[in-house]
Amino acid sequence: MNQDTSSPPEISLSPAAVAEIKRLMAEHKLPETAGVRVGVKGGGCSGFSYTLNFDRAPAEGDLVIEQDGVRLFCDPKSMLYLRGSVLEYTDGLQGRGFHFQNPNAKGTCGCGESFSV
Repeated sequence: MNQDTSSPPEISLSPAAVAEIKRLMAEHKLPETAGVRVGVKGGGCSGFSYTLNFDRAPAEGDLVIEQDGVRLFCDPKSMLYLRGSVLEYTDGLQGRGFHFQNPNAKGTCGCGESFSV
């Protein structure tokens, strides 16, 4: 099967995001089939907002991305907006948490939790 190398990669994780997800999954005693569901929903001050939750298994039709022992589940519609994004985790003076570096976002709000395309 030929792979289109001109399209951006699917979602990837920074090393810090991998470490934090593994820590949280162990803390919550989630099964091996579990992963992180990433997505996009309408709303937020810029038009779309990101969703990020643990899920015990992928849903039918989900794209499953595995990186460094972490599984991401994403529905195909959300992938249209997230393709090429990097899920990062920061822990610094201005707070800690997960955030997306999304090359598809044309604008973001001040909180960084919503975007426009």
